[in-house]
Amino acid sequence: MITIAGAGLAGLACAYELAQRGAEVRVYDRASEIGAASVSRYAGGMLAPWCERESAEEAVITLGGRAIDWWSNVTPVHRRGTLMVAPARDRAELTRFARRTSGYKGVGGAEIEALEPALAGRFQQGLFFDQEAHLDPRQGLIDLAQAAVKAGVDLRLGHPAPKQVDLDCTGMPAGDQLTDLRPVRGEMAILHCPGLEITRTLRLLHPRIPLYLVPRGDDHFMIGATMIESSSTRPVSLRSLSDLLNAAFVLHPALAEASVVETGTGLRPAFPDNLPRVTQLGGTLFLNGLYRHGFLLAPAMAMQVADRLLPETQDAHHRQRQSA
Repeated sequence: MITIAGAGLAGLACAYELAQRGAEVRVYDRASEIGAASVSRYAGGMLAPWCERESAEEAVITLGGRAIDWWSNVTPVHRRGTLMVAPARDRAELTRFARRTSGYKGVGGAEIEALEPALAGRFQQGLFFDQEAHLDPRQGLIDLAQAAVKAGVDLRLGHPAPKQVDLDCTGMPAGDQLTDLRPVRGEMAILHCPGLEITRTLRLLHPRIPLYLVPRGDDHFMIGATMIESSSTRPVSLRSLSDLLNAAFVLHPALAEASVVETGTGLRPAFPDNLPRVTQLGGTLFLNGLYRHGFLLAPAMAMQVADRLLPETQDAHHRQRQSA
């Protein structure tokens, strides 16, 4: 029996991957429902390795390359790509961004309109990352938990983990043992904007605050941007929310009339290189540091954990999946 502390994104991904390989797995979490205490509930859910590559290591593309297919076996994934745009005054930023990544094609005003008719006449230059996708992180966590249980995982919600477990996926609470782990504050808002038709993730290169907007269905959109080196858990400040909403207005003026359904903050665990890692301390493995690439890199990190925890004799199912 493999025991896991934490039923957030990391813990559930590892449990599911281990169970898929034939292991007996038990997961403990203090929360009584999936996602209630997970910072992943505030994630964008973007499976966007090429966009993330602009400010991250090449490993983001290498590790995230199979995430879309992995998640497609668990929860609905919208393979609509990512469209990045910038106001005319910020075209130099678009050029700079393009130089630091790949996997895109340049698009002009007519192509932007064809991709997203709601943006007609608003932007004359952009980048389209057609291989990227997005998912709903809250539904994704629920679906992942259900898939894990269906695969045989013993999920014990409302139960603190025992002192000794095989795998610790508790995020920031593990900072007492992972001394170079730090919190990175993220802030987001969910808007309801009836009549605005946006079908894919949009990214806006804005001079004050680079914004992303992700469709959530039923005229709801998640917007986010800020990454603040802070351990504060206070609610979103008026200034931060104002920056988000002002950037959203630049993307489309209809968003000025949107209702703010929810705002939220989360302290996301990060290491100095901003990449996740698997660490062995005594008899426990730690998976931590998923930070801003959580849904993108969780599958690859779960595979690494399974490789560490399972002997070769239990890995036949994994090899069969790899060759399929």
